Amino acid sequence: MNPDPALIGLPSGVSAERAAAQFDQLQRKLVPLWELIESFNQQEQTIVVVPSMSVDVTVTGLEAQGYEERFLFLLLLLAQPRARMIYVTSQAIHPSVIEYYLDLLSGVIPSHAMRRLTLLSPYDDSPRPLSLKLLERPRLLERIEAGIKDKKRAHLVCYNTTFLERNLALRLGIPLYGADPRHLPFGTKSGCRRLFAEAGINHPLGSDNLTSIDEVVSALVQMRAQRPSMKQAIVKLNEGVSGEGNATVDLSNLDKSGDAAIFDRVRAMRFELGKVSFDEYAAKFRARGGIVEERVGIGAKEVRSPSVQLRITPLGKVELLSTHDQMLGGPSGQSYLGCIFPADPAYATAITHDAAKVGDLLRDAGVIGRFALDFVVTRAQDTESWQTYAIEINLRKGGTTHPFLTLQFLTGGRYDPESATFIAPNGHKKFLVASDHLESPRYRGFTPDDLFDLAVRRGLHFGQVRQTGVVFHMLSALGSAGRLGLTAVGNSPEEAQSIFGEAKCVLDEEARFNEL
Repeated sequence: MNPDPALIGLPSGVSAERAAAQFDQLQRKLVPLWELIESFNQQEQTIVVVPSMSVDVTVTGLEAQGYEERFLFLLLLLAQPRARMIYVTSQAIHPSVIEYYLDLLSGVIPSHAMRRLTLLSPYDDSPRPLSLKLLERPRLLERIEAGIKDKKRAHLVCYNTTFLERNLALRLGIPLYGADPRHLPFGTKSGCRRLFAEAGINHPLGSDNLTSIDEVVSALVQMRAQRPSMKQAIVKLNEGVSGEGNATVDLSNLDKSGDAAIFDRVRAMRFELGKVSFDEYAAKFRARGGIVEERVGIGAKEVRSPSVQLRITPLGKVELLSTHDQMLGGPSGQSYLGCIFPADPAYATAITHDAAKVGDLLRDAGVIGRFALDFVVTRAQDTESWQTYAIEINLRKGGTTHPFLTLQFLTGGRYDPESATFIAPNGHKKFLVASDHLESPRYRGFTPDDLFDLAVRRGLHFGQVRQTGVVFHMLSALGSAGRLGLTAVGNSPEEAQSIFGEAKCVLDEEARFNEL
């Protein structure tokens, strides 16, 4: 008998109802804590970072460790002289990587920041979520608790929030800055479409809350009757990350539009995660449910995929944080590879206004934490105006979170959603290009220290005087996967792109020596 997911890691005898009530009570502590944080009075606080990826994502070993280290930008919070941090990863982090981030701090002595940082690890390289690894280790939980000086001034930060992360907060006795798991249906593909309809914002023609491939076929028949010109549709699992739950159905040149003809096309659909078979996908669809919707932009002059980042504070305020243009790839261009910040002003304001409507609905439902809305925007051949379509809500941190917060923490700047610009205190506008997917077999020959050396030697390292340059991340994925990430910051879109391109060229050039 499988255990109730809501009770994993909790003491025996605790009911699901009691756990939910205890979590509600715990979350109320975020209100006075947030008031303290926003008062800028530099009171002591402890931030417990557990970058657990409790999602269906196909990474293992040190590549997963790289994702956990992707949020090391949070070390820049140690610029607050009385902040303490406990950062937990599945495996120990290379000391040079920690030194690299602490050296980026402006106005803080790195050794002073280091004394306020505690690094812990279960030394478990299995692909299971980090939160689960901690729940299995009561002694390690006790060490985390011992590092929290005052639980009234502490909170937990995770990548996303499931019952595992909720139960970890319960075990530690500190609130979790993130959405309550009871709100997770809002972040499913079906939940997104219902929210978009309630908010009255434009989104693709489609059908949600489907539970089988037969229902997908029936929905497509109805959609084609409504829009015979539809060329492609996308089938999506309710829960999927970076497009991995998506599949594309080709509907072009259909002589017939009945169930049998549509089923044949569904049977031949192309999966974004290429190794998946139809039967495997159909089984997942039955288990999780999903949606089907028109793939917009087919035949358009231009198609882009921007996103809007927001957060809802424990004080009930909806904050519009940033916009990005996403860089996508994969078999059908639905997998997240990186981002450009900020998004094009031609449509940034429009998608921000739509996102704000959804943010208000989520706030009214009691959601807190960071989240993002993904859009597709299209421009027809005969017009310069953009048509916007809301696509999905990521009720968690995502690929655009760490580049933007890295920029914000390093420069102290702010994003203005009305002008779609980010301005640092020195008055300079700032721009970035970032990717998690710089990959090459040759990169396996690099160590983190090698990267730091070439960054300084080749003039790529982020400099605090001009506030431009490169910040690396995901360095633990180098040796096993030949993969790393970087954020390139510039004073113009062209400069940010140039710095990013130069960094890639330098990496490739230096990597040639790894084969000698």
